[in-house]
Amino acid sequence: MFLHAGVVHLLANMFSLLFIGIRLEKEFGFFRIGLLYVLSSFGGSLLSILHLKQNRSSTVSVGASGALFGLLGAMLSELLTNWSIYANKCAALASLLIIVGLNLAVGFLPHVDNSAHVGGFLTGYFLGFVLLMRPQYGYVNRKYIPPGYDVKRKSKYKWYQYFYLFVSLVILILGFAYCLANLYVENAADKFPFIQSYPR
Repeated sequence: MFLHAGVVHLLANMFSLLFIGIRLEKEFGFFRIGLLYVLSSFGGSLLSILHLKQNRSSTVSVGASGALFGLLGAMLSELLTNWSIYANKCAALASLLIIVGLNLAVGFLPHVDNSAHVGGFLTGYFLGFVLLMRPQYGYVNRKYIPPGYDVKRKSKYKWYQYFYLFVSLVILILGFAYCLANLYVENAADKFPFIQSYPR
């Protein structure tokens, strides 16, 4: 996330971060977007390491692209989970899918670590359902309702937002656990025979 392959690589990632990150940070704050950025980077790095290990490659991968793809994934899930409050939903969804598709296509060029891109994108996508939920349209916090004013209150979030949140948490926990187990249990099995490694 902090190391880059040169000045051009660093500047390209920083311009992308400014373009994507500023909008998200303005809407959701430094803490949530910072956490999403770091965890997406970790998810991208984890999948990249597993891919390199499976191919028995000694290549070193650097850059913040996994974290940036995490922000793209979060933008997509944020649109889906907050679907009811958006105008021009289909146009926004189509634009995001085109941007993601083009960036993933670039990953098939030589010397580009697409595993980090995919890992970061998936981590950010599922984290978006957890961290970027917004109250549904028409929700009013009780403390802002004048005394004696009778108003029909809506629940803060829609049922499908809670559903997305629960499913995403389960997938993230199981996914990270599975990847970490594949990364470390195989080596531990050499010293502790009772630990079984996962088949590949």
